Amino acid sequence: MKKIYIVSLGCPKNLVDTEVAVSKFLNNNYELVFDETKADIVVINTCAFLKSAIEESDSVINHYLKLKKEKKIESVIVLGCLVERLKKKLILKYPEIDAVFGVGAYDMIEDFLKNKGRYFVKDYNKRIDFEDRTLLTRNHSAYLKIADGCDNFCSYCTIPLIRGRFRSKKMEEVIEEAKALVGSGVKEISLIAQDTTNYGSDLYSKPKLKELLKEIEKIRGLKWIRLMYLYPSSIDLELIKMISQSSKILHYIEMPIQHISDRILKLMNRKYDSKAIYNTIDNIKKHIPDIALRTTYIVGFPEEKDKDFKELLKFNSYARFNSLSVFKYSKEKNTKAYNMKQVGENIKNERYEEIIRSQSEIVDEFNKKIIGKRFKVLFDTPFTARSYMDAPDIDGRFDIVKGKHKTGEFGNIKVLEAKGYVRRGISV
Repeated sequence: MKKIYIVSLGCPKNLVDTEVAVSKFLNNNYELVFDETKADIVVINTCAFLKSAIEESDSVINHYLKLKKEKKIESVIVLGCLVERLKKKLILKYPEIDAVFGVGAYDMIEDFLKNKGRYFVKDYNKRIDFEDRTLLTRNHSAYLKIADGCDNFCSYCTIPLIRGRFRSKKMEEVIEEAKALVGSGVKEISLIAQDTTNYGSDLYSKPKLKELLKEIEKIRGLKWIRLMYLYPSSIDLELIKMISQSSKILHYIEMPIQHISDRILKLMNRKYDSKAIYNTIDNIKKHIPDIALRTTYIVGFPEEKDKDFKELLKFNSYARFNSLSVFKYSKEKNTKAYNMKQVGENIKNERYEEIIRSQSEIVDEFNKKIIGKRFKVLFDTPFTARSYMDAPDIDGRFDIVKGKHKTGEFGNIKVLEAKGYVRRGISV
């Protein structure tokens, strides 16, 4: 029996694709191993969203091709976004790769395993369906991708070029997949897409996220529903109230804002202005006082001036996000921002550091407030846990210094100490 070792790069959406691909191999009598020294075949699911992601993918591919040359592994197979972005150029660049599969071609893996071949890039605009997955996350927590692709066409973004137009999974198939996950032991489901709030607009003529949530809430055994990648201007009052009143939808919203300057938002082709964002933040905090908010910023976007950045800093102090990610703008070919007037790297670095300092102060203040408080948590290991505030492998965690629970159990902890995104507590 051939043994495969998996490397999954990039975002949770990519991880779900990896889980689908793994099932294709396992269904054809391949064995999954978690030690590359025991593998016959290495399967790499790549990310290519930014230059830095391409560089990481290149580095990983080179590493395993070197092992192949040294006859430590037999084959290297490459999947995903880098295949779609480079297409045949990838095989020309790396002729030693045994096969490549684009993001729409995973259903051709089984054909490859039976008949061999090399290059599979299929129509990435095909409808996405419920497919068998082999979870690579913890058994009690899983991502559920409800749509793929994107129709927002932000001026800096390569996702529509790589992933295609926005396509939702049919509601009944999402429900079927959610039930299957819960049936396998999953207690926390994180809903993901490139634009989660737009779910269903392509299938049902209007967004249907709220209707989907009502159905998922009915699933017995499911305890936590986490919402990620919500487009800010689509978070309406009805959705906010639904979250506030639900016993299963966590008081957690991840919404990539990117910027707050109206001038920069327009250049980015984001479909909202600063007033809309301030109103959204205010409405969320009014109706869900204990909300955990997460966002994403881009600094150093083309034509970003000091006043634009200062506006972003001021907004960050106002919004007081629980956590955030900051990206220094990356100039990507075939995007509208590529030909705009660029900001110098030194300025990007300075602005990046300023945002990080601003957020660190906010986190320090938040940490002081939670000392001595109690939280319901989900144990990822007997001695580490997450609260509703913490998305798996993205936000913070609690290290338990006294008491323990079984992995996948819920419990209650009291916070003793908090620094950055790591807190220490005891079971109570």
